[in-house]
Amino acid sequence: MYDIILFDVDGVFLSEERCFDASALSVWELLYAPHFLSLNGKSHTTQPDEEEIRRIRSEVFQDDRVLDWMKSKGINSNWDMVYLAFSAQLMLLLKELYPDHKEEVERFLTRPVTEEALRELREWGGNKVRSFKPSFGSFISLFDGDEQIVKHELLVYFNRLAEKWFGVPVSQFSRNSSLWELGYSVYQEWYLGDPLYLQTEGKTARLGGKKGFLYQEIPIAEPEKMRTMLERLAEKGITLGIGTGRSLLETEVPFKDLGLYSAFDPERIATASDVITAEESYPERAPLGKPEPFTYIKAYLGRSSTAEECLTLALPIADGKKVLIVGDSVADLLAARKMGCDFAATLTGLTGQAARSKFEELKADYILNDVTELERIFQ
Repeated sequence: MYDIILFDVDGVFLSEERCFDASALSVWELLYAPHFLSLNGKSHTTQPDEEEIRRIRSEVFQDDRVLDWMKSKGINSNWDMVYLAFSAQLMLLLKELYPDHKEEVERFLTRPVTEEALRELREWGGNKVRSFKPSFGSFISLFDGDEQIVKHELLVYFNRLAEKWFGVPVSQFSRNSSLWELGYSVYQEWYLGDPLYLQTEGKTARLGGKKGFLYQEIPIAEPEKMRTMLERLAEKGITLGIGTGRSLLETEVPFKDLGLYSAFDPERIATASDVITAEESYPERAPLGKPEPFTYIKAYLGRSSTAEECLTLALPIADGKKVLIVGDSVADLLAARKMGCDFAATLTGLTGQAARSKFEELKADYILNDVTELERIFQ
């Protein structure tokens, strides 16, 4: 029936909750921490308790409505979510500053958005910056009139909005810009924790004390049940692989802890690390994350395949009906469709059972309550 099954990770094997928590805390830090914008009125700590994490996430992502909106547009990367959520508030701040600081705002928009640039903005913006009140609830309304916007347009949308609001050509709001890299680094601090961040990024965390959400992952189902399911599929001669928006390290650590990693063919594990490498080699093809099929193509061809081979592979693939992709998001489904592969949706993502109607509308080949039901397809 299927020779290869390629799995997403978040929302399939691991709950997305901790990744979303880290995303919200990253946006919060960029707004309120003393080494960034340092807005008044809210506290910042590197060791929030669960109650504080819940409160911050609820405020930043508006009880997850903003997250759901982003995912509906194909945004599947927490790094992209941080970048977009913070960019929206930065734009609203600049709009508030513009009447009294026209030249400074225009100059800010023509230069890379770095830590130093944010600190300088804080200085020349003075009390207006410190007293600025983020409007997290305004995020979706910023796209009024562009409701059909898709991922690649969304990632550069604020360039167009900045030109509309301020009348100057802008290119600072884009994937892999200094601003995107800034959000990426803050997220990595929260998700990896101080020691692992130093080990992987070669940098010391800006403020110490972050324990790392990577070590607090929540499995979607009982690990033993998921492990047994994978072993039974492998016994049928099916090659099992992974295509995830996580980095390789962020995949290995929790999967090894849960005893799942050995079930997968190591040659068939493709991650965000592969995407970043490919984007660096072929910047004109970026972004390559889902819903672009690059991640799954890399897992399908194998880790020894080159970025060029993945990017030039004819789609749909010749044996697409021999490959099943399992994911929780519309982005996963769209990637599967581009490859000509069947798709199994799991209802364990952000919106849970509420996602069923969307997957039915998009004609997913299978809809599973959770990944452990996958075996039923083969019975």
